[in-house]
Amino acid sequence: MRSDDTAWLGIDLGTQGVRAVLATTRGHLIGSGSAPLTGRREGVRHEQDPADWWAAVRAATRAALGGVAARRVRALAVCSTSGTVLLTDGNGRPLTPGLMYDDGRAGPEAAEAGLPPSWGLPKALWLARRRNGRAGAVRLAHQADTVNARLTGGPVATDSSHALKSGYDLEHDAWPDGALDRIGLPASLFPEVVRPGATLGKVDDAAAAETGVPAGTLVVAGMTDGCAAQIASGALRIGSWNSVLGTTLVLKGVTAAPVHDSTGIVYNHRSPDGNWLPGGASSVGAGALNAAFPGADPARLDRLAAHHEPAVALAYPLASHGERFPFSAPDATAFVLGGGTSEGDHWAALLQGIGYAERLCLDYLHFLGAPVDGPLTFTGGAARSAYFNGLRADILGRPVRVPEQTEPALGMAVLAAHGAGEAGGLVEAAEAMVRVREVVHPHPGRTAAFAEPYARLVGELEARGWLPPEVAAHAVTRLG
Repeated sequence: MRSDDTAWLGIDLGTQGVRAVLATTRGHLIGSGSAPLTGRREGVRHEQDPADWWAAVRAATRAALGGVAARRVRALAVCSTSGTVLLTDGNGRPLTPGLMYDDGRAGPEAAEAGLPPSWGLPKALWLARRRNGRAGAVRLAHQADTVNARLTGGPVATDSSHALKSGYDLEHDAWPDGALDRIGLPASLFPEVVRPGATLGKVDDAAAAETGVPAGTLVVAGMTDGCAAQIASGALRIGSWNSVLGTTLVLKGVTAAPVHDSTGIVYNHRSPDGNWLPGGASSVGAGALNAAFPGADPARLDRLAAHHEPAVALAYPLASHGERFPFSAPDATAFVLGGGTSEGDHWAALLQGIGYAERLCLDYLHFLGAPVDGPLTFTGGAARSAYFNGLRADILGRPVRVPEQTEPALGMAVLAAHGAGEAGGLVEAAEAMVRVREVVHPHPGRTAAFAEPYARLVGELEARGWLPPEVAAHAVTRLG
């Protein structure tokens, strides 16, 4: 069978829907499908029904595989939202709803464990306490685990990427049993852990009948959606970085060793090839644009913004209350300072503010000792704007790559090819399957023009007590 006759299936379990893509070893997308998801939101509660995940997977995979010869599909991998957990029985069948990553009911447990409420471990503690000692084998599972169990017909190991926010120690490749026992969680609750890319099993006959995925297809351990997007960007060599800009901003890179951050702002996933994927998630992002200009035409506003470089106004455009990266400030709020009363200047200030925050994230990573001068890739919904891509490259003062396809499901197709052992190493598989649409180069004169407002914003963040003085000084020094 020729290499481009082989197809790899990637499945992405998101918050609002499931996406499936089928890609060849040379990166040709030959099928795709999607299905919506809904959840239950009430106050800080946000949960979803695991049965809905499976129903959406069935619909998405059938759409992706329509018209494709079944013999072409060799392996699949699944990614899902980071920090979403539930309890299952010993056979992998759900016993509880899935507590989504932003479910806030485990706030007291998070404080007790010394972790953010978005992590899975506090939610696991919350769920275990509410089980009230009912008998029977109970196991912690992640969103992707439940789908993999349905695909293979039985319980499966979890991957170390999803397990990270459930307390798994990546540096020692083990659950910290002593620490978990001290907060009341027995070792029996936690599943076996394997590295992403490991084989979990094969699609069984029952799952094949429901999904259209051929029986016998290899099921490969996946990663979280953020790591899947990293793979889909093709940024997998040491020193490479991927900036995902959607509602919020997520920055991930590749290093030979973990980047240690005593504040916990930057944390590290483990790559399937043994390298490390440090990064962080900011609350700055395009969500602030939608809030300030609901229903607006971004292309029209981009044309107006081009006449305001730099803008008169200065903005820090948070999409929600509080900031997580490049500094931790739960009380941080968005702001727009100065004049610039026109909508063009206002839009420009917001775009530039996102670019400044992105630069500050890279400066913070440099402050921690991470190598940040390697290739940079832009992905996420905002990468569809040619103007915004150019603006961000100008603010950062460095060239950036923009791939053709960047969705996490493609990253899982790449991981499936790597895990099946038929596409070489992970880097080689990604470089064969990820196609770069363009390289955007900065204009040195514009980069210089944005230096002064960037320094002003850094000073404003420091003056508000959000940005540590030593980080602010490092960022300003790097302007030189």
